[in-house]
Amino acid sequence: MDAVLYVQGLCKQYPGFALNDVGFSLAPKRIMGLIGKNGAGKSTTLKSILNMVSMDKGSVKVFQKDFSRHEKECKQRIGIVFGGIDFYPLKKLSTITAVTKKFYTDWNQEQYQKYVQRFGLDEGKKFKELSNGMKVKYLLALALSHHAELLILDEPTSGLDPVSRDELLHIFRQIVKNENCSILFSTHITSDLDKCADDITYIQNGCVLKSADKDSFLRSFEHLKTPEDTGLLTLEQIMLRTERSEWDDEAAV
Repeated sequence: MDAVLYVQGLCKQYPGFALNDVGFSLAPKRIMGLIGKNGAGKSTTLKSILNMVSMDKGSVKVFQKDFSRHEKECKQRIGIVFGGIDFYPLKKLSTITAVTKKFYTDWNQEQYQKYVQRFGLDEGKKFKELSNGMKVKYLLALALSHHAELLILDEPTSGLDPVSRDELLHIFRQIVKNENCSILFSTHITSDLDKCADDITYIQNGCVLKSADKDSFLRSFEHLKTPEDTGLLTLEQIMLRTERSEWDDEAAV
């Protein structure tokens, strides 16, 4: 089955940091978790994919089309939800929506109203008056109202309480199940991905350490187990032990 997103050889150099040969693919109707500690390169990877920053080298295909050549067309089919966004803070949701929908040729107002009701959004409120969880829900409503087939989420659950996070994860699973949609979901909260991810891509120091379906991913780190461990390690255990091993290697140099 053709990937909805295919990233190959992505490189981006900054002073003191670089993405090096980042590559992975996302299949239709799957949720991929993009994990790594803060500063590992998750956000830079997503911004490079979306051409929000210019990559130095590499290629990105979205729906089997070269993104750099078909960016406008591809973005009609992508929904973007970044945690911590606070755009137009003094504008009412109804005003923001009226502007946003003009950018999409396939906007579905009925679909938008369905998500407004489902998420309990008050369009008369100003954006700054929403809680962090409601801001993410509003951005999801916008993304899903133009029939997005790929959602790219950058730390959408960061800063949310456990109940709000669990609710959003349920929404993500329902979206993939009921809509023609795939999700690329970056986070350092690995417990979220234990609940919803089909695939995992682990970025460490700007490089992909491993990218695979979740079961294969977990099994590939069995070498990190201790005699006290029973069953497969969790994503959190894998990250902690992998990063701790790197700290130990650096301390030994």
